[in-house]
Amino acid sequence: MSNDLKRTLNLKDSISVVVGSMIGCGIFIVSADIARQVNNAWFLILVWIIAGLFSLSGAIAYAEPVLNIKEDGGQYIFLKKMFNDLTAFLYGWSLLLVIQTATIAAVCIAVGKFLGILFPFISSNNYVIDFPLIKISTQQSTAFLICILLTYINSRGVKYGVLTQNIFTVTKVLSIAGIIVFGLFLGCSSDIISNNFIGQLSIADFTLSNAKIISAATVGAIFAMVTWNNITFISAEVKEPEKNIPLALLYGVIIVMIIYLFINVLYVFSIPIEQIKTAPEDIVPVVLMRKITGSLGEIITAVIILISACGSANGLIMTGARVYYQMARDNLLFNWLGIINKKTNVPVNSLLLQCLWAGVFILFCGNYTELLDYVIYAALIFYVLTAIGIFVYRYKYKQSIQNKVNSAFGIFFIAVGSFIIYSLTIYKFASSMKTLLIIATGIPIYIVWKKYKLQKTCTK
Repeated sequence: MSNDLKRTLNLKDSISVVVGSMIGCGIFIVSADIARQVNNAWFLILVWIIAGLFSLSGAIAYAEPVLNIKEDGGQYIFLKKMFNDLTAFLYGWSLLLVIQTATIAAVCIAVGKFLGILFPFISSNNYVIDFPLIKISTQQSTAFLICILLTYINSRGVKYGVLTQNIFTVTKVLSIAGIIVFGLFLGCSSDIISNNFIGQLSIADFTLSNAKIISAATVGAIFAMVTWNNITFISAEVKEPEKNIPLALLYGVIIVMIIYLFINVLYVFSIPIEQIKTAPEDIVPVVLMRKITGSLGEIITAVIILISACGSANGLIMTGARVYYQMARDNLLFNWLGIINKKTNVPVNSLLLQCLWAGVFILFCGNYTELLDYVIYAALIFYVLTAIGIFVYRYKYKQSIQNKVNSAFGIFFIAVGSFIIYSLTIYKFASSMKTLLIIATGIPIYIVWKKYKLQKTCTK
């Protein structure tokens, strides 16, 4: 066994990781829920613009710690340098317990859901285990098998994980571009545009009450973009990370922003807002593709979403394991998680642990929406904390900072993120408190772990 990761990813690979991890199934299914919350085509587009600007400002702000903190480990290391070991541990703990693993689970569940369109026996109502206390559907078991398969591919080496990522990313970007092009020429209707926009409540009617509703609705859009930071997790495997990671963040987020905005504009130009709100299973592209291609549209949509979701799950699986590996190297997790396989040069043990815990979510939760609530709240807390940490780092290491990013990006990111956290706390209090409890469990774990490690060191 070895303990060294190899720098093999170039700029194109890094952009592929950013884009591929971000574009999952969210863009296809969250617009319906957003439309129900805001009940307005203007505000639906506004939500995606806010989510895009929020993600872009965060990605630009994160370039500063990438440029100044040379150690590998991404956001985990950033928090360690900005604050302390406890803050970094709580992030890694939350990443393992809910942020990364629950996101992987949610995306894999979506894969199972859309495979069910092609193969009807894969269903949430068709059980392979049906006991009073334990019920596991064919949809859940399929999702777990997908998670295992992608974990296996990534365990064979980073070149296989990246090759898989590149194939999925190129395919889904071209597929979504195809939907946009065909939709704009064959699906748009002047009557629908008029009914959706003219005479409806407009952005000019924006009020504080609307702001709270929009901020809560933005959660879904942010979930569809939230994983842009994953490229920082694999900084140890990126060539010239101080140059390629900031560029990958910038180009990757811009590409996704453009795709997401165009497809949502296509929705409101082609589909009445009421049909967006009531799309079957919340899959808005099905309504669009049925309009363009008839009954074949559902199958086409399912295939595109499957490709998209598999690519997202692959990127999440590949990047997340690197954080647990780094934590183990810092003696904040079990040492066996910090071992690199000599043949494949990847942290296989961390990949396996991540797969097993994601499997727990898949098999014993299986609820996409519930997982989304947990993930977003926890992720936003640490996103905002890291952005605040940029200014803390400037103060602590003012003499050694060589590169600074315009503070406006960080301030905007903090302001919007904090307002969304506040709105989630108010509107989704129960799930928010559960998420805080999950994060807080890391405090006693950290104290006990540090004490155990100290005692073990003293007895040697």
